[in-house]
Amino acid sequence: MQHTIKASVYGKVQGVGYRLFCKKAAKELGLTGYALNLPDGRVEVLVTGTEAALEQMVDALNKGPRFSVVAGVDVEPHPVENLTGFMTG
Repeated sequence: MQHTIKASVYGKVQGVGYRLFCKKAAKELGLTGYALNLPDGRVEVLVTGTEAALEQMVDALNKGPRFSVVAGVDVEPHPVENLTGFMTG
């Protein structure tokens, strides 16, 4: 069964390769969705996949890439999205 979550990631997450990190993690976990920078400095991540893969993705979001400093990740369920691939915007 597919599930979708939307995560709002804050801290030092822009200009540090965070969206590309998300894309790589999503691909490895078989997730589809997107990651985009928000004007207030957060990164919004929407991903669809199995519950187990989504849990692993949330763990990855909390760690982030090498030069990021993740202060927090707010996660909420979202209606299932039928997206293909993973986009960064």
